[in-house]
Amino acid sequence: MKRFVITGAPGAGKTAIIRQLEVEGFSVVEEAATDVIAIAQAQGTLQPWTAPSFIDAIANLQRDRQVRASYQPAEVQLHDRCVVCTAALAVYLKYPFSPFLAGELERVKKEAIFQKRVFFIRNLGFVTPTEARRISFEETVRFEKIHEETYRDFGFDLVSVEPGSLAERVRIIKAAIL
Repeated sequence: MKRFVITGAPGAGKTAIIRQLEVEGFSVVEEAATDVIAIAQAQGTLQPWTAPSFIDAIANLQRDRQVRASYQPAEVQLHDRCVVCTAALAVYLKYPFSPFLAGELERVKKEAIFQKRVFFIRNLGFVTPTEARRISFEETVRFEKIHEETYRDFGFDLVSVEPGSLAERVRIIKAAIL
């Protein structure tokens, strides 16, 4: 199975791209961070990202989803982010890598879970805040740089998907994986 990561800064359009690829029949593995935030907020924690345990909660859910998805029969699988994104988030939030996060990064590398080619969705020039996405455009640009550096540091090759229509962005990804 070929597992590709689709990533980028908050608000870059990853979710719309992932949804379109899913509608077109691709196997998709959902992002974990947004779900971790939603669950914590539903339990009364308004800013779960302020606790260092937030990073491990995301990495744990990512691992669980990746392992479950490995039993699907698809030849190509698209992951909305992966543990390398979580490492970038830890750097952005100035949290040290926990033993669990470091172990997951090592597992992903050792087992070559993901293709070396990662689709890096570039920001659209703005960001729309949500309950889970409380970041300014300036901060999303800073996070985008950290994100890109983190992927390169872990040996991934980035395919830059520049701003454009949803159809154009999806076409770029499909052309590269098929």
